[in-house]
Amino acid sequence: MVPSSTSATYDVIVIGGGAVGENVADRTSQGGLRTVIVESALVGGECSYWACMPSKSLLRSAAAVAAARRVAGAAERVSAPTPGSTATVDVAATLSRRDRIASNWSDAGQARWLDSAGIALVRGHGRLSGVREVTVTAADGSETVLTATHAVVLSTGSAALLPDVPGLIDVAPWTSREATSVQTVPQRLAILGGGTVGAEMATAFLALGSEVTVIARSTLLGGQEPFAGTLVASALEHSGATVLMGVTTTSVRRTDAGDVELTLDSGDTVTATEVLVAAGRTPVTADLGLPLVGLEPGDWLRVDDTMLVQGDSPALAGDWLYATGDVNRRALLTHQGKYQARAAGDVIVARAAGESIDDAPWGTHVATADHAAVPQVTFTDPEVASVGLTAAAAVKAGYRVRILDHNLAALGGASTLSDSYVGKARIIVDLDREVIIGATFVGQDVAELLHSATIALVGEVPIRRLWHAVPSYPTLSEVWLRLLEAYGRPGHES
Repeated sequence: MVPSSTSATYDVIVIGGGAVGENVADRTSQGGLRTVIVESALVGGECSYWACMPSKSLLRSAAAVAAARRVAGAAERVSAPTPGSTATVDVAATLSRRDRIASNWSDAGQARWLDSAGIALVRGHGRLSGVREVTVTAADGSETVLTATHAVVLSTGSAALLPDVPGLIDVAPWTSREATSVQTVPQRLAILGGGTVGAEMATAFLALGSEVTVIARSTLLGGQEPFAGTLVASALEHSGATVLMGVTTTSVRRTDAGDVELTLDSGDTVTATEVLVAAGRTPVTADLGLPLVGLEPGDWLRVDDTMLVQGDSPALAGDWLYATGDVNRRALLTHQGKYQARAAGDVIVARAAGESIDDAPWGTHVATADHAAVPQVTFTDPEVASVGLTAAAAVKAGYRVRILDHNLAALGGASTLSDSYVGKARIIVDLDREVIIGATFVGQDVAELLHSATIALVGEVPIRRLWHAVPSYPTLSEVWLRLLEAYGRPGHES
């Protein structure tokens, strides 16, 4: 039987129905443009089913128990681990809650939302087949040729990068997908990578009762302030994990007993039930038809601040091809991708209507914050929340800076939150403008401190004005006052 072929025309075609693609489509649809999403897997994408939501669900159970155990009066009511297990949470209940939050891996609700928003959905694999043209191949082999009158947006995201380690592929390693959708908790878990995913999954699986070994080529959370990785590594080790830093895995094999054996460059070996690879991401661009527009398949996509794809091919003329989210490598974070999606969706609507484009820094149609004001939370215990530049990055960029630190445990808010609080705050001040260009908080519940820092950075709020933003007492937010006191009032001796 010959597969059928159909065609349709829309104003905007979005390839990729994850959180980023959904946000682009929502903005263009609200702007009056007929929009279709092309998706080959689950509508809602990685974040909904295998990343942000299920991982934070697993971590939340562990964080709630840990927080209770640090407060007298609550600690006495928290159950001890089941005899014979090191799990600090009820594993079955934790996994069941995760399943609910991941919608049991059904996208029926997300598909209904698209319909209610007036956004069409075509299921299948989409690839560029012409200028403003996408051919979608369904699971049964049938094809739908879609034509866009205005724009095509690539929002296909990224996938786990598997390093070229001899034997690694042969042992069927886990990626973040298998880790966040786990149904049977492994007795022993080895984690390759010391970044956000590695640190978070180490935290989660310790609480689920696994023996965890983290193997990091450099330090833990290497892109953060050094004290962040130090505090998180210490907490993981205190909870029973083995954290190996500055080592490389040279080979991997599955033993006759079914275990995974990892050989390190030190000559040591690590044996685990499963191995989780958390060593970076790669763009999902290998089969998007990129040669049609003069780009290499498998490459990250380069965009301007309105998310227009950049390249030398004449096929890119006409402001029609955009790329949002992980695929452009500007900031591999869901919230930042959704920010890009809002900018892209709005500029597509404006260009379609022939309106003027506000593409100056911090304008309506650009994602300026991608460059130096990206907020990120690592949901370990303690949490790590950061935005802007680290001290080292600020100095490297040529800023004249002052670095201000404060022990969060010294705050009244910390003492009421926990009987054994551990944490630290740092802000980086640009001395020439007297504004904050970086902030990092490490400690229990510091994620909720982050947006205030982000506002201060994006708004370039002068230090002299921040003195009038009074933090409530007793809360962790009082750290802002302590940091300002350390800086001193502008125009006065500190």
